[in-house]
Amino acid sequence: MGVQERRARQKQLLRQEILDAARELLVRDGYAALSMRKVAERIDYSPTAIYLHFKDKQELVLSLCEETFARLVKELSTLEQEHQDPVVRLRKGLERYIRFGLNYPNHYIPTFMLPPPPEVKGKRLEDMHDPESPGMRALAVLRDSIAAGVKAKKLRKVDPDVAARAAWGAIHGITSLLITYPAFPWGDRDEVIRGVLDTLIDGLRRR
Repeated sequence: MGVQERRARQKQLLRQEILDAARELLVRDGYAALSMRKVAERIDYSPTAIYLHFKDKQELVLSLCEETFARLVKELSTLEQEHQDPVVRLRKGLERYIRFGLNYPNHYIPTFMLPPPPEVKGKRLEDMHDPESPGMRALAVLRDSIAAGVKAKKLRKVDPDVAARAAWGAIHGITSLLITYPAFPWGDRDEVIRGVLDTLIDGLRRR
C-alpha cells in the first residue's frame, strides 16, 4: 500500500470514528447536547481534526442520517433478485426493515426516532421530497413491491404510495417500541413481529 493510499485509508477510518462517536453521543444525550468539542473529546482528538472532516454540526448530523439510509438501502437492494413473488418480497422487505432497526439501534434512533434540530430539519424535509434521496429509495422498495403485487393481482387494488407509507408507519411503530421498551413483557418478540407482518400483508391481499 502506497503512502497516498495509506493516508486516504486513515482519513476514512477517522471519519468513521467521528461518526460512530457522534452517534453514541446522540443516542445518549440527544441533539441539543451534541457538539463538535464533545465528539473530539470522545475520540481523544482536537476539535480541529473534526472540522477537517465536517464543516459544522449540521453536516455531521446529516452525514449520520445519510449513512443510516445507505445501510438500509443496501439491506433492501437485493430483495428483487432474491424473491420473484412480489408478496413474499414485500413481507421480506418489511421484516428486513424491522431487523435493521433492532440490529442497529444506534443508527435507527438518531435517524428515525429523535426530532431533528432546526438547522437539520429543513434539509431532512427536502430529502423527503427527493425520490433519489436514500430515504425515499428505501421507501420505494416497499412501494414497488406493493405495485407489483397489485399488478400480479395478488394484492387488492390500492395506491402503492399510500399503502407503502401506511406499512412504513406500522413497522416503524413496532421497531421503535421494541427498541424503546425492551423490558416490556412482549412474550415471544419474533411472534409479535410476525403478527404485525401478517396483519399488514393480510390487509393488502386480494379478497
